[in-house]
Amino acid sequence: MSGEKILIVEDELKIARFLELELKYEGYSVEQCHDGREGLNKALSETFDLILLDIMLPSMNGIEVLRKLRQSTEIPVIMLTAKDEVIDKVMGLDMGANDYVTKPFAIEELLARIRRCLKLKPSAPKVSKILTAGSLKMDLEKYTVSFKDNSIDLTKREFDLLQYLLKNKNIVLTREKLMDTVWGYDYVGDTNVVDVYIRYLRSKIDDRYHKKLIHTVRGVGYLLKDD
Repeated sequence: MSGEKILIVEDELKIARFLELELKYEGYSVEQCHDGREGLNKALSETFDLILLDIMLPSMNGIEVLRKLRQSTEIPVIMLTAKDEVIDKVMGLDMGANDYVTKPFAIEELLARIRRCLKLKPSAPKVSKILTAGSLKMDLEKYTVSFKDNSIDLTKREFDLLQYLLKNKNIVLTREKLMDTVWGYDYVGDTNVVDVYIRYLRSKIDDRYHKKLIHTVRGVGYLLKDD
């Protein structure tokens, strides 16, 4: 029994159920979604070894789901679609799909492609639990933030925003990118919320310790500089 965990994102319920049964028979752990947004949320919030992703999905098509996935993960993705146009295959592969299977397909072929993708899956790199920028330090395991050993109290949203800035220090991040990543692509509210929370962070870090870390790039967004 293999035990790898596979996510099926397919809106045709009969196909999704058929794939689930076949994959479970092969020893895989399987979950399924029938909506693009739901599938993206599940893929980003849980751990999977491979995703079977249909292109024609409600609420968000598979190409867009793949594009957003590739912003943060290299999990193997096999595209499943009824379309046989070359342009669709090229678009999927260019977006980062690992393989492409056109419906109707033989289950044996799909299983072989799954095995191949799983073998090629890169081992997860060791991720540091400490993020730093100068004297600013964030401990992801202890969920703490400090500046020169002085503790800084942050709300959950402030912590998440600072964490993303630290992970991408010295890189300019647009407000839209910050909104999508920290608040979620389906957030409904004032887009100025990013500016508000940047001010919160500055008051607790930059202003308090007289060290300018968070910089504004006019007309674009923000970056956290590591001096």
